[in-house]
Amino acid sequence: MSLKKSLLKLADLTKEEIIKILDLADQFKFEFKNNVEFKPLKDKTLAMIFAKPSTRTRVSFETGIFQLGGHALVLGINDMQLGRGETIEDTAQVLSRMVDGIMIRTFAQQDVEDLDKYGTIPVINGLTDYCHPCQVLADLMTIREFLYELEGKKIAFLGSGNVCNSMIVGSEICGMDMVVSCPEKYKPDVDAKYNYTKNPHEAVENADVIVTDTWTSMGQESERAARIKEFTGYQVNDELMKTAPSHAIVQHCLPAHKGEEITESVFREHADEIYSEAENRLHAQKAVMAILMGEK
Repeated sequence: MSLKKSLLKLADLTKEEIIKILDLADQFKFEFKNNVEFKPLKDKTLAMIFAKPSTRTRVSFETGIFQLGGHALVLGINDMQLGRGETIEDTAQVLSRMVDGIMIRTFAQQDVEDLDKYGTIPVINGLTDYCHPCQVLADLMTIREFLYELEGKKIAFLGSGNVCNSMIVGSEICGMDMVVSCPEKYKPDVDAKYNYTKNPHEAVENADVIVTDTWTSMGQESERAARIKEFTGYQVNDELMKTAPSHAIVQHCLPAHKGEEITESVFREHADEIYSEAENRLHAQKAVMAILMGEK
C-alpha cells in the first residue's frame, strides 16, 4: 500500500492510508523519545512556501525533515518570484528540478492543487482557507494517544473553518461521529457526513473529544468584532464542560485566544492534551514526509 503522490486534502486518503501515517507517526515519536536515529530522507530537500505566517507548521516541518536526515528551504511568498507574478506552473516545474518535495501554507486550495498538477514531486498542504490536513492528522494521533482508538468516538467541534472541514472528513473516514456547533451562517460546507446543532451543550453531550479553534482566522481580521459577537455562546468554558463526560479530552490547534473561544481555566485543565496535540504535529508530519518523499 502506498499513498498518493501528494497530500492535498484528507478526502484523498483511505482509512488504511491514514492509519499507516498514524502508526508511523507513533513509531517516530517513540524513537524520538528514546534517542533512536532513523534517517530515511538523508540529503533530501523540502521547499517550504509560506503565504501565511506560522509557528507550529514551520517548526514541525523544518525540525522534522532535519530529524529524518534532510533539510528545508524556507521561502516566504515575497522572497520568491511567485510573489512578483511568476505562475504556479513555472514555479512547480522549476522546484521539481531542484528539490524533493514542497510544503505550502497559503490561502487558496487551488494553488496547492495546481502545484501538484504542474509539478513532479510531492506537494504537502500545510494549510489553506479550505482545509488543514496536517493538523487533523496530528489531532487523530493525539486522540488515539489519549483514548486508545478512533472508531466509534464522538467529536464535538465548536466553531467552523479549515480545521473543522478537515476534522469532518477525517472523522468520517476513521469511523467516528462528529457534531458541529456554531452559528447557522457558519455551518461547514464540506462533502462529508456530520451532524449539526446550534446548541453547544447538546453537541458536547456524550462527546469523547471537544475541539475548538480561533473564531477569526488569518485573512478574516476585518470580521473579528462581528465574529466575536456571533460566536460568544460557543465558548468552551467550565459550564459547558459540566455537560460533557468526565473522560472527554479537549483539543485546540493553537494559537488560542483565551477568554474568547476557550477560557483560561479549561485550557489549563486540558493543557497536556492541547500541547501534546501541538507536539504531535512534528511526528505526524515526519510520517507524511517519510512516506511521500522516501524511497518507495
